[in-house]
Amino acid sequence: MTDTFQSAAAIAREVRAGDRSAVDTVEPFLERIADRGDPTNALVTVLDERAREQAAAVDEQVADGEDPGPLAGVPLAVKDLTETIEGVPNTHGLKPLADNVADHTTVTVRRLEAAGAVVVGTTNTPELGHTPLTYNELQGPTATPFDLERNAGGSSGGSAAALADGLTVLATGSDVGGSLRNPASCCGVVSVKPSYGLVPKETRPDGFNSHSPFAVLGPMARSVEDVGLMLDVLAGQDDIDPFSVPAEGDYAAAAAGGVPAEEFDVGYSPDLDRFAVEQSVRDACREAVDALADAGAAVEDTAVGGPPKGDMTFDYGKQATAFFATIVDRLEDEHPDLDIEGDHAGEVSPTLLNTLGMGRGHGADDYLDANVGRTAFYDAVEDALDGRDALAVPVLATPPLPLEGEFPNEIDGENVAGLPMDWMLSWPFNMSGHPVVTVPAGLTDDGLPVGLQLVGHRYDEERLLSLAAAYEAANPWSYPDA
Repeated sequence: MTDTFQSAAAIAREVRAGDRSAVDTVEPFLERIADRGDPTNALVTVLDERAREQAAAVDEQVADGEDPGPLAGVPLAVKDLTETIEGVPNTHGLKPLADNVADHTTVTVRRLEAAGAVVVGTTNTPELGHTPLTYNELQGPTATPFDLERNAGGSSGGSAAALADGLTVLATGSDVGGSLRNPASCCGVVSVKPSYGLVPKETRPDGFNSHSPFAVLGPMARSVEDVGLMLDVLAGQDDIDPFSVPAEGDYAAAAAGGVPAEEFDVGYSPDLDRFAVEQSVRDACREAVDALADAGAAVEDTAVGGPPKGDMTFDYGKQATAFFATIVDRLEDEHPDLDIEGDHAGEVSPTLLNTLGMGRGHGADDYLDANVGRTAFYDAVEDALDGRDALAVPVLATPPLPLEGEFPNEIDGENVAGLPMDWMLSWPFNMSGHPVVTVPAGLTDDGLPVGLQLVGHRYDEERLLSLAAAYEAANPWSYPDA
């Protein structure tokens, strides 16, 4: 295994013990980024000198007999969206904000850096994270390392691609409809969409804007143990977020494994009883859950009730598009020269303008009425989880899409509307708010990655990570250049 594919847990353990230098740890990552030229286009800004300074500070703490934290010396990438670093460019994927520089560091980044993580750069995202494919008019598209002609997924595609290509060990992501899980599926990495409020969000001037649909921040890594280690640092109440809640689990210990597979009961749905899903995805996910069953877990096909997909799509669309329209209003208040739907309309993707147009067509009553359908689906997921530890579901209906392609109009021989919501099986769990750990399910015959969602009980990430660790033991995975 090359230097840049080592685990966060191993790096931090050795740095804290004085058995390796944080400076020597980060240098191969910076060299790999510089030498290879980032073929996936994952990174927006490389913070090489800042990273070296942070690593030197970690080494100094160790030399002084201090504990630099549970992420000591671990390279980290930060999504170029709502998580910011003072003095570092923060574009939100918007060409009109190409020169914008953040004036403060958000709570999640502060926690990670205080735990000893070393930020090597920021990662690409579609404008405002509005779509599940990573491309924008400023940076262009981001590819999955498994096939440079295929998109990394979105909106945390830069973070996922950087992990899978060995440019970082940990990365941050956010999720309003699958933005942690879709790129994890496309790049063969692991992510956690936590229960709402477990990881605090810093949103001003509107501290309540993440409520509908449930928008969350979460960790991404190449292993279950590493996302658990990262979640342990990120989780917990902070006064900046009125919805944040205390952390009540030992996520690092749970993710490190040790609970045998036979102690878990898992329901499996290949399509949520709603979606057309390509056979290659069905095959990969079935093989993955069968391996978990062979390891001793109880796995049973499970029906998921609730509203029909068309009604759910309409309800989600009302809230998601209104969410993005409101984000633009707040961003334009912060940047008075910014006019996304006017003077700068030619500098952003048409899909963003379409999203905003739809969002502005919904009234407050439409927005609130959607919560009735959300409640019905929440109840259906609770029924499916009754007596079980988790529900296993594919992340996406197909393998990664072409680099600058469109969403499919046909999936598994069934005509669909060509909407992102037809392609993703992720967004329903933003409506319900259930936590999800996404794990690699395997590869198609063409060598393309497929992801599996493990959907758990709300605020029981500890149990969910223990299951994910048992799953990982039954389904080991690797990366093209590892």
